[in-house]
Amino acid sequence: MASYHLSIKSGKRGKATEHAAYIAREGKHGRAAKREDLIATEHGNLPDWADGNPALFWNMADEHERKNGAAYRELELALPAELRPEQHIALLQEFVEAELPGKPYQLAIHEPIAALGEVKQPHAHIMFSDRKPDGIERTPSQHFKRYNPTNPELGGCKKDSGGREPGVLKNELVSRRESWANLQNQFLEANGHAARVDHRSNKDRGIEAPPERHLGPVGIKKMSPEERSEYQGKRRSA
Repeated sequence: MASYHLSIKSGKRGKATEHAAYIAREGKHGRAAKREDLIATEHGNLPDWADGNPALFWNMADEHERKNGAAYRELELALPAELRPEQHIALLQEFVEAELPGKPYQLAIHEPIAALGEVKQPHAHIMFSDRKPDGIERTPSQHFKRYNPTNPELGGCKKDSGGREPGVLKNELVSRRESWANLQNQFLEANGHAARVDHRSNKDRGIEAPPERHLGPVGIKKMSPEERSEYQGKRRSA
């Protein structure tokens, strides 16, 4: 069943390389149990010096990004279970092109099995940099320096999030949430599915139902068979 989720977070300098390995299920995150839920990985818009290697890009971000600066941002997105993996990839490619044009990114699609109900839960992680390449050739260390508006060739790539008011960034997030819902619905309709998603909260939609309680694996294990059956029934009828 299609359900809506979009969240965004930032990762500080020193965290990017490890997180990229996590979403790509590499290194210590590449154990068989974890790799089984990895459906696809992809990257794009990397600067020339990264030579098509996202791990190198994130490693250099960790090493050279300004102290206390965000080395990456990440979008976490629920994917419609009705769509096939290749449709998920096409959906994400179109979203990245529209919402993150030209920005270095790495994405991964995971499809774990829910702890309750043996239901697949496809979702995506999109790591991206706010430093959009501008055609000026730079070394890795210069790429992550402070932008020089007077002489751009002497500074780093400009961060498009820098200097903007919190209200502007909030409005951008609201717009991005709506765009993600609209694009999913376009793909669902184009592929013959009746399901639709809505980015608005229950309150904004005039629905009085409280938000669903997240049980987590520990909470689910504590449930009796009767409680599990009742909970599954409520989810199916929601």
